[in-house]
Amino acid sequence: MEETERNVLAHGWWHALSTVCRMPVPPHETLRLLVSLVGEMATGLHADPFDASVAADAGAALVAAGVLGSEVPVASAKVLYRLGAQHSDCGYRLSALLAAFGQGYGAELHRQFFLERQSVEQAREEARRAADDRFRVVFDNAAVAIAIVDTDFTLLDANRGLTDMLGMPVDELRGASVYDFAHPDDRDYIRTLVYGELVPNGKGTVKLEQRLVRADGSYGWAAFAITFVKGVGRQDDYLLAVGEDVTEQHRLRDELHRQARHDLLTGLPNRRHLLERVEAMIATADIDARVGLCFIDIDGFKDVNDRYGHGTGDQVLAAVASRLQESVLDFRCPVARIGGDEFVAVIPPPADHSEVTAVATSLQSALVDPFSIGALRLRMSASIGAVLMAVVGTQAEALLDAADTALYRAKADGKDRWVLHTLESQVAPSSVVRR
Repeated sequence: MEETERNVLAHGWWHALSTVCRMPVPPHETLRLLVSLVGEMATGLHADPFDASVAADAGAALVAAGVLGSEVPVASAKVLYRLGAQHSDCGYRLSALLAAFGQGYGAELHRQFFLERQSVEQAREEARRAADDRFRVVFDNAAVAIAIVDTDFTLLDANRGLTDMLGMPVDELRGASVYDFAHPDDRDYIRTLVYGELVPNGKGTVKLEQRLVRADGSYGWAAFAITFVKGVGRQDDYLLAVGEDVTEQHRLRDELHRQARHDLLTGLPNRRHLLERVEAMIATADIDARVGLCFIDIDGFKDVNDRYGHGTGDQVLAAVASRLQESVLDFRCPVARIGGDEFVAVIPPPADHSEVTAVATSLQSALVDPFSIGALRLRMSASIGAVLMAVVGTQAEALLDAADTALYRAKADGKDRWVLHTLESQVAPSSVVRR
């Protein structure tokens, strides 16, 4: 085929293709390719031996050049049939050539599609891996503890924050039950919260602040927010738990609570704590039970402060508190300092006359031996107002007031005395005993 004929045919081919697909830019490069392909197929048409693969290669070349469209083979055939116009005896060859062109074009188009899909999948996989890597960096280095748990409460994964909290490597955590790290007393509550609310709803978040068991057997506190996450595709549903160790906060809270209810000098419960404990005793006592209370005042303590100073006085108070507390251990009597040189011992219900008497006697006996404060040896004594009262209708403040009244009577009789005031009610005294 002459060059002019090739050019004419190639231009016709270009126009035919431009009507069925978007041609690559710049057009002159595509046109140059079409001229070359026309020449190769014309040569192949008359070659001996005949090989139609040259047309298949041409079809593939079009795909590689970006001439893409489902109608390209048909549009091309309508033009390329003219390759055999000058040779009436090559009908079979021309048919084979056009068929091979279509097959080559389709095969290359399929291969390109597969490669592109593979490239997309590879890019998607790389992106997923990159996202997984970023997630793992964030997951492992988060300032909070993170656990991924299945709906049976089995740990699937954990970050460094959780391993540090529990003192256990992640490989040992995976596959373990969350209940293994919960305080035995808290497991039922956790189970009810998760399986009575979160899992049945299939969505949402629950929050809890519970004790945990570390690998060394010690206990701590942790606050967690547990979120139900719906599985995607074939992925199972799971729970995402994010939390922090709040052991120190609990310790500080407990310490503040203790300080608010204890005397700083002696370490004994203060008035506030005493009243709370008495109210609790009364609330849980049998209806016919009685409760006892000894109001203790140190005789002549003001003279100690005036003569030796408040530093010595504080040492005396601390020593007195220790002796008073030790003297009633066998009676299960809590002792409190309610102010200055005043102490209170409570005889829990069911108390009786003989028990209150024994407690008062023991308290006074505890102060008989002199106190050694530095080079000083000081003798101390106490006056005690004791009260025995029915718990029905009794309030802690009223019990304390009644004991204070008995103390006043004891002090009126001199030092180192005690008075037991027995009441069947808050307003009806039945007997007064002096010692």
